[in-house]
Amino acid sequence: METYELIFAIVLGLVLLFAGYRIKKITFFIIWFLIGHYLMVTYLMGLINQAVPQIAGEALWQNLLPIAGGLLLALLGFTIEKLCVAGATLGVVMMITTQYFGTDTQTLLIGLVIGVILAGVSTAMMKPAFIVATSAMGAYLITIAILQLVTGVDLHPYYFLILAALAAVGVITQFSTTRGVH
Repeated sequence: METYELIFAIVLGLVLLFAGYRIKKITFFIIWFLIGHYLMVTYLMGLINQAVPQIAGEALWQNLLPIAGGLLLALLGFTIEKLCVAGATLGVVMMITTQYFGTDTQTLLIGLVIGVILAGVSTAMMKPAFIVATSAMGAYLITIAILQLVTGVDLHPYYFLILAALAAVGVITQFSTTRGVH
């Protein structure tokens, strides 16, 4: 990612980390946009490029289609709250799984099982799950940006430590600032 994209990821990460529950509708939009964009870039663009070679050669389409995919899922985020919380939880788990553990079939299946279990728990406990999911997503964005922005030091061994510490700060902050907010 370019430096401006990493800075944008940090800003979005901070918003999700510290204010995810307070701005729930915007948060749904941000999370689902990021998941849709990630899915388009990671998986669907290869298929689209193979099916329609003209798109593979056009920078406009290479940039526009992931944004469109993100917007489509973001609009879904406004409509179905419980499904969106479950999906966002599953999405965060799968993004962390693929980012850190890879895309082997067995790894993806383990991540999917864990994600589905956590998604089920998240719908049963909406507010706490939403706070944890937004904190995790914010921590994920910030961690990825930090790992790419900091050069000269290999921080990859500290990926989970940075992720967990940031998520914990976000969870504590959101729970303490949303007491009485439903």
